[in-house]
Amino acid sequence: MVFSNNDEGLINKKLPKELLLRIFSFLDIVTLCRCAQISKAWNILALDGSNWQRIDLFNFQTDVEGRVVENISKRCGGFLRKLSLRGCIGVGDSSLKTFAQNCRNIEHLNLNGCTKITDSTCYSLSRFCSKLKHLDLTSCVSITNSSLKGISEGCRNLEYLNLSWCDQVTKDGIEALVRGCRSLRALLLRGCTQLEDEALRHIQNYCHELVSLNLQSCSRITDEGVVQICRGCPRLQALCLSGCSNLTDASLTALALNCPRLQILEAARCSHLTDAGFTLLARNCHDLEKMDLEECILITDSTLIQLSIHCPKLQALSLSHCELITDDGILHLSNSSCGHERLRVLELDNCLLVTDVALEHLEHCRGLERLELYDCQQVTRAGIKRMRAQLPNVKVHAYFAPVTPPTAVGGNGPRLCRCCVIL
Repeated sequence: MVFSNNDEGLINKKLPKELLLRIFSFLDIVTLCRCAQISKAWNILALDGSNWQRIDLFNFQTDVEGRVVENISKRCGGFLRKLSLRGCIGVGDSSLKTFAQNCRNIEHLNLNGCTKITDSTCYSLSRFCSKLKHLDLTSCVSITNSSLKGISEGCRNLEYLNLSWCDQVTKDGIEALVRGCRSLRALLLRGCTQLEDEALRHIQNYCHELVSLNLQSCSRITDEGVVQICRGCPRLQALCLSGCSNLTDASLTALALNCPRLQILEAARCSHLTDAGFTLLARNCHDLEKMDLEECILITDSTLIQLSIHCPKLQALSLSHCELITDDGILHLSNSSCGHERLRVLELDNCLLVTDVALEHLEHCRGLERLELYDCQQVTRAGIKRMRAQLPNVKVHAYFAPVTPPTAVGGNGPRLCRCCVIL
């Protein structure tokens, strides 16, 4: 027999331990645990620390408690390089201290949604995990500036840090962090609502290798802070400013003049941005691939014309609630090289001037995969059907209000839509 619950199974005789370990290294956690129950020999092989270098417990999040993490850390020891505890709300500081002591070679740690952890966990990581490069603390709402000071002292190799929705973090924490972690390439600060321009000045002074920065909903940020970031971080490739409602074209000008490698710009709900700013951006940032301009209510077809001319790599564009966009802007986009070759996603929700004519233009976008048309009141089912005849693989998301029911025979009352009738 090739497989047997006897340790003398043929596979154990024919293959050396090193080759069996190599085979086991390709198995996921569930399969390894099943193999561990086959025989004593396979139990030893399956639970060998070398097979547990990368562990993702997200699918077991509701069952994972602190003791599970402690047991894993003892089994894996120095072999473990990557661990995801995303969503494991039962894990706290004590078990993560044990983990940090046992797994000192950890490089990638995801604690997204581990809401029980506090600054104590970051002290443990700082003390024992000097090789840490990637740390996700999203929604760890008890984290304060003290955590960032600890991380800066003990995790100086850190390249990626996600502090999204850690709303106790202030400029003092950011200053402490960047003074020690000067190799940061990605810093995500979504929902850190206490941050102001001074925090960005600290990032400018120390994080010259930064390529990705997320400031979504940091509503206190102004043009001054964005200008500082652009001047200090010229390698920036991805920037999220969505919800930073104080920004004007001065921010776009700074990006255009200092960050030519920019690939992703998210500026949703930045309602003061205009065609002038996006024109300068398009003319200087030719590598743009993704742009979220939702609710940039002042832009017109002029922005689309400039993007069509100067940004041939554009793949995804959101124009939702940009109510001045017309069929003519879509025409220029569709006839451009990016429209013909690159465009995959286009969002036009609530673009009230867009009609079926725009859909005819989009037939030239042979690579289009998804099109959003919610509340485009001049777009019809017939227009969508004609476009899909030419682009059968495109997913179109649209909404059509219920048809007003006919007046009852002999009735003189007001006509009501179906929703009102139900109500």
